[in-house]
Amino acid sequence: MAAFRATVELALAERVDLFVVAGDLFDSNTQPARSVHAVAAELKRLADAGVRVVLLPGTHDVFDPSSIYRAYDLPALAGHAADDAVVLLTPERSSVHYPTLDLTVHGRCFATKRAPRSPLADFDARADGSGQWQVGVIHGSLRIPEKTEHDEVVFTTEEVAASGLDYLALGHWHSYSRGHAGATTYAYSGAPEPVALDQDRAGQVLLVTLDETNGTKAVTIEPRTVGRTRFLAIDVDAARVASQAALEEQLRNVADPDTVLDGRLTGIRPDALDLDLEELERALAPAFLRVRLRDRATPALPEGPLPPPDTIPGAFIRDLEARIEAATGAGRTGEADELRDALRLGRLLLAGHEVTL
Repeated sequence: MAAFRATVELALAERVDLFVVAGDLFDSNTQPARSVHAVAAELKRLADAGVRVVLLPGTHDVFDPSSIYRAYDLPALAGHAADDAVVLLTPERSSVHYPTLDLTVHGRCFATKRAPRSPLADFDARADGSGQWQVGVIHGSLRIPEKTEHDEVVFTTEEVAASGLDYLALGHWHSYSRGHAGATTYAYSGAPEPVALDQDRAGQVLLVTLDETNGTKAVTIEPRTVGRTRFLAIDVDAARVASQAALEEQLRNVADPDTVLDGRLTGIRPDALDLDLEELERALAPAFLRVRLRDRATPALPEGPLPPPDTIPGAFIRDLEARIEAATGAGRTGEADELRDALRLGRLLLAGHEVTL
């Protein structure tokens, strides 16, 4: 909600003409009334300030019979039921024209979560001849062979190129990306607040400017940060860690209540280094939004010449080394790590050292 309010504040500060939500304004069709009314209040702020609002249902808030948009009349709740200040695009109403902007917005969605066809199938924005500017809104996946072709809603770059749109606003992907297909510029804004470690280009909205100079159209896209969550991945060389207390101090130096910390211990771990990462996670938890620490360091092996292969220690070592090499070559990293631990402990025990498990 904070990210949504920040987006509204940005729109008001920039005095935008149009505020577009490309689906999944709500995470599901089951929402408490207070959340819907809070959203409606923000939409009212925009409409009252002269900012036109266009909403499109997504795949989480799909426009099916139980849709939240059927249960609640958002334009009415925002105080603008009688005009087009707040417009919900649906299969029944798939476009809205703004004469003062000389612009038409086309929203392509379905009443089912899984689309029966591409939302751009046989679509050409130039067909009705309305508006100098043609803007499209879709919630779905651009087709990437063997990656997105089985998503709920899929369209192709060829369809985008044939759409006749000047700009296509896209929702569904949580990270920012953009591209061109024919004369059409398209972009995913990404989620305004990131929710996963792999969303390194989330937390933004897009300011899009449509301009024409001497008969040449131009679309300019400017990402703006509105999200607060930050993901920080840190690799720590185990050989440089003096103690658990020293590692805790190092990580506290980057502490932030809006940061999700993903820390990994790498390199060769000295035998003398005593770490309890679960204990360390609990100690650091109040300083971060979330903490995850993982041990990816390789245990140090005893030094010295290998015993002869016809001895028990020699046979043991060579057998495990061969198994480690085979597991590593096959990409079974977890098995290889376990075998390295077994080799290290076995060599220590066979050398007469005392080992605590």
